[in-house]
Amino acid sequence: MVKVDFYDEIEDSLLEFAVIIARTEGKWVFCKHRERDTYEVPGGHREANEAIFDTAKRELYEETGAIDFDIKPICVYSVEGNKREGEILMEKDYGMLYFAEIYSFEKELHNEIEKLLITDTLVDNWTYPLIQPKLIQEAQRRKVL
Repeated sequence: MVKVDFYDEIEDSLLEFAVIIARTEGKWVFCKHRERDTYEVPGGHREANEAIFDTAKRELYEETGAIDFDIKPICVYSVEGNKREGEILMEKDYGMLYFAEIYSFEKELHNEIEKLLITDTLVDNWTYPLIQPKLIQEAQRRKVL
């Protein structure tokens, strides 16, 4: 069981990660990690003394190779419960959800991401199937997408 809640704001120190719903030329941008057979939206954990907005920009670049983009916050969200099969979260984790429109990419990816999927439709094989579709639904509800 996973519980995902949304907030307009929260104390900055509670934000542990940034997740970015990304699009390019009207299409969705998803990442495939080298060690998984599933897809996810870009995102990752905040580094020590890093502003959460800087986390979002860094993760977007590292995971997609985006070099020219506009990015804006959508909302804060929390996750409580199983993140993906076999992984249990006992307390709430808080993250900041962003939207990015990507205009250009580097030619090669330089990290743990094996490939990008740029598509007209949402994926079926999510890495976090109980979380990430809800993030997209919330962005749509807030009329960001």
